Amino acid sequence: MIDAFKLLGKRGLFLFDPEAAHGLSITALKSGLLPACSLPADPRLSQTVAGLTFANPLGMAAGYDKNAEVTAALLRLGFGFTEIGTVTPKPQAGNPKPRIFRLERDGAVINRLGFNNEGHAAALARLQAAKISGIVGVNIGANKDSEDRIADYVAGIRTFYSVARYFTANISSPNTPGLRDLQARDSLDQLLSAVLSARDAEAARTGRKIPVFLKIAPDLTPEGMDDIAAEVLSHALDGLIVSNTTLSREGLSDQSQAKEAGGLSGRPLFEKSTAVLAAMRQRLGPDLPIIGVGGVSSAETALEKIRAGADLVQLYSCMVYEGPGLPARIVRGLSPLLDREGVASIRELRDSRLDYWADRKV
Repeated sequence: MIDAFKLLGKRGLFLFDPEAAHGLSITALKSGLLPACSLPADPRLSQTVAGLTFANPLGMAAGYDKNAEVTAALLRLGFGFTEIGTVTPKPQAGNPKPRIFRLERDGAVINRLGFNNEGHAAALARLQAAKISGIVGVNIGANKDSEDRIADYVAGIRTFYSVARYFTANISSPNTPGLRDLQARDSLDQLLSAVLSARDAEAARTGRKIPVFLKIAPDLTPEGMDDIAAEVLSHALDGLIVSNTTLSREGLSDQSQAKEAGGLSGRPLFEKSTAVLAAMRQRLGPDLPIIGVGGVSSAETALEKIRAGADLVQLYSCMVYEGPGLPARIVRGLSPLLDREGVASIRELRDSRLDYWADRKV
């Protein structure tokens, strides 16, 4: 039934503008119209990362379930974990519409949403009320008009500490002016110090230490990657997410839509994001968990992220084109790939093409 989307649902949803179609997909998940996916258990796909045990390595990236409306429903599609947000302390409308654009020939999306969300209180109430048995991360950000952006991230840690299984500090969206400046070394030092101090205080209070990840952009110079790696290692961060959307428009066939401002995601982001992932793995060494994001559209591309240095992978934009059956197809597709490789755990394949991807010039 879910795969019927590729024949009928996609055609219908694409009659609507992208933001309206997104809202309809949220409504469909809320209503229970999409049945739960039953996946055969494959212990080779399970692993413990940052102290959390994931049944499979595939997650839904932040940006889809911004307001924690469909966390349980997403997990029922076959994802091993999901991430809500980005959430900011105060509700905000985001940038003017239209602000999402499909590049159908490229299998890509451009968005300039600008952290539109209902704020901490609304998301917290939904997470507290939800019956969730899986892993849900909370992606935190700063309000556009904030006078103290670092304080906004600290507020996210404190607000969601009782419900988050992990946190992601998102400093990599191109759609909030000045946000990516937090990737600069001095600013990143201040941010990580404040966020991890808040986490440690909550851990001491509750007896639970929640991992904190940092989400970075793919549009980094080698020197920028050096600086981020140095700060991540010096602050003993729990993990990295590579990467957010790109400002690059290289190689796109839909040049009319490519002129739209915003971050590009989907299939064209795969090579760039995977090369940055491998470059960061080389800089960070083998121990720090990394989640790879960008252009994951199949079991093969998911596994390639792992070969390039990722422990886990996430997707979002490719599901716009492939439909809600994509996560189950990917998870099912990983098992025969592991059969072919003759490995007892997917972990054995991590870094097996690290040098290849780190040497890519994109």
